[in-house]
Amino acid sequence: MSPKSQKKYNTVDLFAGAGGLSYGFLQTGKFCLKAAFESNLHAQKTYKKNHQSAFIYDDIDDIFLDKVNEKIGKIDVVIGGPPCQGFSNVNRQKNHVICHNNYLIKKFVKAVLHLQPLAFVMENVGMLKSDIHSFYVEEDESEMIQSYNIDVRADDILLLEDSLLFDGIIEIVSNKEQIERYLWDEKDYLLLNNVYRYLNNMTKLQNTLQRNKKKLLLLAEKLLSYSSNEEIILFQNQIVGNSLKHFYSNDTSSLQELCNKIKPAIMYQRMLSKSKELLINKILVKKYTLKQGLIAEVETIAVIDYIEKILGTYDNGYALGKGILSSVAFGVPQKRMRFVIIGVKKYKTDKVILPEETYQESEYRTVEDAIKDLEGINPSVDVIDGNKGSYIFRTTENISNFGKSLRDSNILYNHVSTDTREIALERFNKIQQGGNFHSLPPEFKTTYSDTQRTQKTIYQRLKYNEPSGTVVNVRKSMWIHPVKNRAISIREAARLQTFPDSFIFCGTKDSQYQQVGNAVPPLLAKILADCLLSYLE
Repeated sequence: MSPKSQKKYNTVDLFAGAGGLSYGFLQTGKFCLKAAFESNLHAQKTYKKNHQSAFIYDDIDDIFLDKVNEKIGKIDVVIGGPPCQGFSNVNRQKNHVICHNNYLIKKFVKAVLHLQPLAFVMENVGMLKSDIHSFYVEEDESEMIQSYNIDVRADDILLLEDSLLFDGIIEIVSNKEQIERYLWDEKDYLLLNNVYRYLNNMTKLQNTLQRNKKKLLLLAEKLLSYSSNEEIILFQNQIVGNSLKHFYSNDTSSLQELCNKIKPAIMYQRMLSKSKELLINKILVKKYTLKQGLIAEVETIAVIDYIEKILGTYDNGYALGKGILSSVAFGVPQKRMRFVIIGVKKYKTDKVILPEETYQESEYRTVEDAIKDLEGINPSVDVIDGNKGSYIFRTTENISNFGKSLRDSNILYNHVSTDTREIALERFNKIQQGGNFHSLPPEFKTTYSDTQRTQKTIYQRLKYNEPSGTVVNVRKSMWIHPVKNRAISIREAARLQTFPDSFIFCGTKDSQYQQVGNAVPPLLAKILADCLLSYLE
């Protein structure tokens, strides 16, 4: 074997999670994981359990420290999946205007520029290719944008609807001290917003008001203590305080009337919170205007344009290949679309092409291929049992070849599920394979505030003869086993993600489910690693 073929590439994993991407790279035998960067403590434990040789850091900024660089040495490859939730202004019902996860993309780019590896691989949600995923331009970025010729687009952030405007409002939202003067504690806002959000569900609204009566009456007194008849925002405090007290004193006011009284205060608090975000994050506001409401005129840059213009420039020297890959077309029993961008130094290659699909639709691996052999094994509901290993395999019957490839341990770990309550069990009984929450009779749709808008992944019963949908936190979504009236276990979700049985997850039950859902399927990761090797060697 030649020295060249023996080389292992020193690698760091940024935003590593449980380590699915790392695990796939390690399976090639050609990459040496030097360090992982992950802030979630449960995911750190999982990563360390399965990648014992790597140093683990909980702050991505540690990658820029000299002492860390000396410890991990020269890095050849940077991999990672920085979270990116999209241009969060499109989701205006939330009390936030900036998605800080988007800025983690910038951290990834800066890490590549700092380490100057031979290559990098970045994986993310399929929508990253879209212009929906954008950054707001910050005050100190003008020179960088001009230097790299990054496209900039004008955009408007609606801070407040037209009917609630008053004289002097721009002076308030553009001054941090003024904002702080009017802004409530976050917990007070969330308490009142929890009432307001059930405006269209009177049953939920009534229950919320009764359940939080003591807290809301305390809030009423608090708001009345700093109200004013002379300042509009403070006057709304008085209206809310009096409305809550009147409602609980058996006043004749209706639920609808109460919500109408609450609305202006909620809208003002959202305005103040968003304005504060713009200021503390130094977002460049070109100007505030009063056109069809209070508008902050800003500029945005597309995430993908930012990556390509900076890392693909001649000075930084990476040839880039990007695209959306369908996991199911690479042997993963799951319809998971992921955006991937691979960069290789231009002196290695002038063109990077992503791997080609290897499975046709008729060949797709299914849920049955992945988890059928676990059907007769009752999962534990205690995460401690799952961590110890709750079952010992004594036969290879009733298992597919794909299942055999994942069963690389005689002991079954993490076969842990949610303890099914009576109402959930009744729902399970009503849902056939391929059905979901919307398949239920009306009398069983009592859980969510707006049943028409409930996602189709909720209470989804998997179909044995098809790949699953995108694996997320299947505990929160209440995914149902194809033939058993129970939730999918952590191990079954991990199998759908192509984690082998020897890969052990750590942490709380919900954290383990979340780690599985957030992970890159190791099988897809290995294919990306093999693709990268074709350019490095």
